[in-house]
Amino acid sequence: MRKLLALSYSFLILIQSFNIGLEDLSKFGILLEHAEYHKEMYGDSFFEFIAEHYGDAEVEHKTDHDEHQDLPFKDAHQLCSHISTAFINPIISFEFLHHEFISIPFNFFYTDSHTNFEKPSIFQPPKHA
Repeated sequence: MRKLLALSYSFLILIQSFNIGLEDLSKFGILLEHAEYHKEMYGDSFFEFIAEHYGDAEVEHKTDHDEHQDLPFKDAHQLCSHISTAFINPIISFEFLHHEFISIPFNFFYTDSHTNFEKPSIFQPPKHA
């Protein structure tokens, strides 16, 4: 059962790393319609269409028509970087201030209680070193 749970968690993390949201899934129909348009107008296959809109040829093809904003996976959240960075001030300065010693009044008056109970010699500190 633990292996199944670990596998399902790792699969969930894998799917989340693709940054696919519900909005992108709802725009998938627009992607297919636009692919059909390219097939009819330019004779592109589906893989050529993907290369033109998501691959290396995207820069040249971006200005041809305006339907590209409606395609899925075109949001700016794909460019987000969730790396935690720490900003550290490199200037470190220490100020050593000398404060005068203030004497604290002695308010501890503990006295050792005296008892007639004598401890056996085994619990006494050594007498000769």
